[in-house]
Amino acid sequence: MRRRIAVILALVLIGAFIAWWFDLPARLGWRPADSDRITLYGNVDIRQVQLGFRVNGRVAEMNFDEGDSIKPGDLLARLDAKPYEDAVAAQSAQVANLRATLDKLVAGPRAAEIAQARAQLEERMADFENAKLAYDRAFKLRPGQTISEAALDNARANRDSAQARVASAQQALQLLEEGSRKEDIAAAKASLEGAEANLSAAQTSLADTELKAPAAGVILSRLREPGAIISTSDIIFVLSLDRPVWVRSYIPEPLLGRIHPGLEVNVTSDSAPDKPYRGKIGFISPVAEFTPKSVETPELRTDLVYRLRIIIDEPDQGLRQGMPVTVHVPEPKGP
Repeated sequence: MRRRIAVILALVLIGAFIAWWFDLPARLGWRPADSDRITLYGNVDIRQVQLGFRVNGRVAEMNFDEGDSIKPGDLLARLDAKPYEDAVAAQSAQVANLRATLDKLVAGPRAAEIAQARAQLEERMADFENAKLAYDRAFKLRPGQTISEAALDNARANRDSAQARVASAQQALQLLEEGSRKEDIAAAKASLEGAEANLSAAQTSLADTELKAPAAGVILSRLREPGAIISTSDIIFVLSLDRPVWVRSYIPEPLLGRIHPGLEVNVTSDSAPDKPYRGKIGFISPVAEFTPKSVETPELRTDLVYRLRIIIDEPDQGLRQGMPVTVHVPEPKGP
């Protein structure tokens, strides 16, 4: 009997030592490792961007391979730009044509054109006077049968025609003196604005033949090669972003009051547990959710937790995307 009791006591002591050595209460339940410290578990967020062109075309250049590091603004790939350059040239010519038309309407007729119209009016008035005198003579001669009725009718027609030409010349001179109509100028402006919008769209399409890096990172996948015909839905590169580095973790409701946005924490990885990274809690979800399977806490697998995001202050290559990490929340400060 005494031997059995001794064995049981030995097993209890061994179990207590193992629990203390591996900090099992904190690992299994997010309970404080001691009276005031919280240990959480999570993963480095996977942040990737699928890059492609906004226009169709033939790939002319692919400047990076898988594993290459890139900086913001680096030219990753380029399409054959000749069709888009031609479109820009055509739209530029259209804009120039419509701008010249608008300038002409705004400026109105030249002084020489007005002078020419005035001289033409004077010429028409002189013709009318001659036609009128010829008609008056014919009218006086007709009673004496000196001229025929047909000659009188011809003289009358010449006078009326000359008078009509005078009225036409007067109207032409008046139109020149008044200048362009406001409606014509407004229509020309609208046409020019439409052409300028088309030119801007063509220039944007031309610029989109170059694929530039939106942020710093590492090329994960190169999915096309020069010569390939691509559309706007095709993916050219997959980019893994370097900055910022986020850690996704979860905390149960009983401990929610111990954290807040802006709280400084330490983050360690299994590969370098003695090299902590400093970070801040940047986001705490307002909605509860079930513990995800990626969090290794069997006892709380079906419990409700709150997701939080931790922003690492000075990350390096020691924190890789998807890596499991441990989050150490400091002890609360006393009052």
